[in-house]
Amino acid sequence: MKLRIKGNTLRMRLSEPEVNMLAEGKSVVDKTEFPSADLVYKIEPWEGNSADFEEGMLRIGLNKDEINVWAETDQVSISMESTSKSGNILSILVEKDFKCLTVRPEDESEMYPNPNKHHC
Repeated sequence: MKLRIKGNTLRMRLSEPEVNMLAEGKSVVDKTEFPSADLVYKIEPWEGNSADFEEGMLRIGLNKDEINVWAETDQVSISMESTSKSGNILSILVEKDFKCLTVRPEDESEMYPNPNKHHC
């Protein structure tokens, strides 16, 4: 799982096995280790959509029905918004991670085939 943060926008990209885990009702968890503490980020099937950050853990809950449609179709992403305690909007986009159109050193074996590949 990849995490990208810019201001009040979160973007998470998941490999095909990770999307399948969510569809099976399992959580997807990863972490970044800092010298003083870990940043843990987790996406889990939930009754609705939700977002929270407590004790170093970013938790995103995605609606189970939305996950199943997303996993079984060519739908690229699930988007949601949450309101912060200060009243600002947090925009969240969870996407399928596609292989790049150009060769690069990253292992892309578990990524989705790029739908734009035929345009190359």
